[in-house]
Amino acid sequence: MNADKRYEIFSRLRNENPNPVTELEYASTFELLISVILSAQATDVSVNKATAKLYPIANTPEKIAALGVKGLKTYIKTIGLYNTKAENVIKTCKALIKDHNSIVPDDRASLEALPGVGRKTANVVLNTAFGHPVMAVDTHIFRVSNRTKIAKGKTVLEVEKKLIRNVPKEFLVDAHHWLILHGRYVCTARKPRCGSCVIEDLCEFKDKIEID
Repeated sequence: MNADKRYEIFSRLRNENPNPVTELEYASTFELLISVILSAQATDVSVNKATAKLYPIANTPEKIAALGVKGLKTYIKTIGLYNTKAENVIKTCKALIKDHNSIVPDDRASLEALPGVGRKTANVVLNTAFGHPVMAVDTHIFRVSNRTKIAKGKTVLEVEKKLIRNVPKEFLVDAHHWLILHGRYVCTARKPRCGSCVIEDLCEFKDKIEID
């Protein structure tokens, strides 16, 4: 795929959704961090349902740490892998208190040092909370990037690096949200809605399905 076609793709995605945002519900950078940790292998809907009950009770590192692992589990038990996530969230809260004055750090190394925070989670926080031009490649972005040929790669990291290199700079900050929403609602895994796709004529996927 050439640069002109990539530019047109992101121009159309921007026109369709000028101000894309995450579907996770949060009111602070700390809440975003916790929600992203909880969202691993879970839907945003399930996380939002749990945090709607959790955050009114505990929405700071100190308050969540005070719940303890057992107490936190009562709020997040409907989310997949909640046992491991509860332990990681409590450890992360304690690390934020001890090492960062209860403030979520604005750099990759410090974020990835937190329990339960890998590269993708760090990228989401860096991009969504701090506006860094980074790319958090999840299953949707991986699929859309390979299917459209925007950025082909066999691994998540390969796709991430190609997106950073190939996406025009003016679109980089929002590209993560556009691609994930496109993959979630249009370029779906089993039956992509090619008939409703604003970039269908630019996409290089060979097996298009003309349904909307």
